[in-house]
Amino acid sequence: KMELLADKGNGNYNYIDSEKEAKKVLVSEFGGTLYTIAKDVKVQVEFNPANVASYRLIGYENRKLKNEDFANDKIDAGELGAGHTVTAFYEVVPVGAKGSGSSLRYQQQTIPNPAFASEILTVKLRYKEPDGTVSKLLEKTLKDDGRSLAQTSIDFRWAVAVAAYGMILRDSEYRGSVTLEQVRALARTAVGADKEGYRKEFLDLVDKAIHISQSAKLNVRDGGQR
Repeated sequence: KMELLADKGNGNYNYIDSEKEAKKVLVSEFGGTLYTIAKDVKVQVEFNPANVASYRLIGYENRKLKNEDFANDKIDAGELGAGHTVTAFYEVVPVGAKGSGSSLRYQQQTIPNPAFASEILTVKLRYKEPDGTVSKLLEKTLKDDGRSLAQTSIDFRWAVAVAAYGMILRDSEYRGSVTLEQVRALARTAVGADKEGYRKEFLDLVDKAIHISQSAKLNVRDGGQR
């Protein structure tokens, strides 16, 4: 209900369960909810079929727009406040990888443009000025530089750990073989400066989840006596 009210009123909502969370929302991040720097913000991701066989968006199931709505300025979208960031994760299956699917006999074959050979995707972002009515377009391509997970940025590894943790808690069918212990190990490599202590708080949550999981396994082995 809070999400619906925020969407309809172009506002924000938060769940506050502790004094620390209240300080985070009402003090540290409050300015971002007061000052809108862009409205009706839409993001469109186009994958290069020459390199990506299939993909899946993790989360944001109720935030999807139709392709034709991206350039339609009459379609309402989200607001972006000062200092706000948004992270979206995609699971990508490269062309030629196991599970990418068999080739189709009658599928229309096209020769990819050599200029796009190393491109994985193109991100397009549309937004309106706070008092504007016509959207502006930003566009950025992403190329594959062969980087391993260990070579990625601290923020990227952190986001991977958080996304994996969420899929484990939801018992997602797409979680694969990832474990809570692997989430903790990855997150510990990406704590960084952590001035507000938010990442340390996440690690505490992971530790609690591991403890609960281990206790449940002991309970099963002991026949439910604990």
